[in-house]
Amino acid sequence: MTLLLLRGVDLPLESRSGEEHRVGHLGDSAVSADVVKGAVQLNSGVFDKIVDKHKAVLVKFDETYPYGDKQDAFKKVAEACISQSDLLIAEVQVADYGEKDNMDLAERFKVPTNKDAHPTYLLFLQGRDEPVKYEGDKLQADDIKKFIMKESGLWIGLPGCLEQFDVLVKQFFLPSANRDELIARGEEQAKLLSKDVEKTSSDMYIKIMKRVAEKGTGFVDSEIERLEKLRSGKLSDKKKEQLADRLNILATFSVSLAQSGKKDEL
Repeated sequence: MTLLLLRGVDLPLESRSGEEHRVGHLGDSAVSADVVKGAVQLNSGVFDKIVDKHKAVLVKFDETYPYGDKQDAFKKVAEACISQSDLLIAEVQVADYGEKDNMDLAERFKVPTNKDAHPTYLLFLQGRDEPVKYEGDKLQADDIKKFIMKESGLWIGLPGCLEQFDVLVKQFFLPSANRDELIARGEEQAKLLSKDVEKTSSDMYIKIMKRVAEKGTGFVDSEIERLEKLRSGKLSDKKKEQLADRLNILATFSVSLAQSGKKDEL
């Protein structure tokens, strides 16, 4: 048995039938599941101690031994967020049998415990009394990541996004921003890119910046709405992937715009 130490919380790692399980212990209670890379399990005894130490914590409340497509989406989110030191991804498994482990947490945060409602995502942010509930598609890892970015202001790499251009976008909405200068800087950075996929993404960033400069910040929301409608129609897999990348880039604009508080009309 290997003993993992997490901020004073002992999480034994056991092997059962060839599969690894992480077990969070609180007295005689324990909840088990397959190890999720980049995520920790919380229980009633350590919840506040862990959550209070982080700028942002995304907690997935779920049944015991979760599996399937929704759990796979959670795993993708957890792994994508590993490099973001201000963000913790966590899971609380709620048992509706036996000693009903963590049921008190579910009741505290008004999380539905019927299996059809699982999972429930709550984002806990420092300085806010109540968590923010995710109301989107629980099968879409990218949508969950966009939710985290929008509510927390933290950067998480999304498919199609380039970190150096996301930095430009953040500067683009500052009150003191020289937008023409930032667009020119983006065009110069784009020339240094060698991969076709990065060149395509940089072109999207620059086009969106130019449209915002021309039409106003309202272009961001209207373009997101337009592309979401297109994505819901019958499209080839390649076209859907292109739209998804563009929407991910637009999500960066939306997050930066919300943080700046600078919004005007079309």
